[in-house]
Amino acid sequence: MQKRILGKSGLEVSALGLGCMGMSFSYGPPKDKQEMISLLRTAVERGITFFDTAEVYGPFTNEELVGEALAPLRDRVVIATKFGFDTSVDPRAMKGRGPVLNSRPEHIREVAEASLKRLRTDVIDLFYQHRVDPAVPIEEVAGAVKKLIQEGKVKHFGLSEAGIETIRRAHAVQPVACVQNEYSLWFRRPEEGLLQTLEELGIGLVPYSPLGKGYLTGKMDEKTTFDSTDFRSSLPRFTPEALRANQALVDLFGRIAAEMKATPAQIALAWLLAQKPWIVPIPGTTKLDRLDENIGAVSVELTAEDLREIDSAAAQIKVQGERYPEKLEQLTGR
Repeated sequence: MQKRILGKSGLEVSALGLGCMGMSFSYGPPKDKQEMISLLRTAVERGITFFDTAEVYGPFTNEELVGEALAPLRDRVVIATKFGFDTSVDPRAMKGRGPVLNSRPEHIREVAEASLKRLRTDVIDLFYQHRVDPAVPIEEVAGAVKKLIQEGKVKHFGLSEAGIETIRRAHAVQPVACVQNEYSLWFRRPEEGLLQTLEELGIGLVPYSPLGKGYLTGKMDEKTTFDSTDFRSSLPRFTPEALRANQALVDLFGRIAAEMKATPAQIALAWLLAQKPWIVPIPGTTKLDRLDENIGAVSVELTAEDLREIDSAAAQIKVQGERYPEKLEQLTGR
């Protein structure tokens, strides 16, 4: 497995990470614990060293799973987790108002201490603010993480779905190792200033949903249905109408994949890897064959001509449907 360094942070990870959320949360019912422990340990054996979780995934159960699975391999892996939500508030009680944010410094410390226990470790390698809390100045957030770094409880600071100005302000207080944002050929907003800012500041990018929440694998169509526990059932981009309208993008990937003797998922990941040397996608999966398929993307080399062809073809396709309902979209880009 190739390695990459996230910006100027010195944080070296495998070129492809593993998003762990779907093992416990959001993509249907939680998966079998022992099977997921086996999958996580197999990922390490396959060369993956970068694992992504968060306290809100479950909540808590995903961190516990990752902690149990990786404890025997702790010296071989980098574990990222996140703070920023008030997990004491049941989102069902919010009646559609969206999740409750909490990035007060004292809460950040509480989350860090609890995450350390669940992850069975004495240090969090990468601690992200999950979503920007407009009620707390980002300088205070960065300062709170800086103290945790000085105390040896955290190694690196990250932000997720933050706006460019927020990133600059945070970075001035405590260097930001990387930003985690959605990015793929299905969602290219990071190209509108974010990538340029990260390059200027020496900050890495960790794209989540690099396979479009599964859509870019070519395994879905307008007849695909989702369990009520699968959050895609509530996303505008996964209505039958949107799935049908966006089929052209999947067809494009399929054509390119066939020419290169690869799969659509591998082309989608190879495209991201080819954008910048400091980009590290974190596709999630709960299946070993998909893990191996994703890892295979690292060996797919797209030439400059391939990239021009993909960009040219993709430019002709207008993706239909918003990626999130309005209440969740409002939490991004702050």
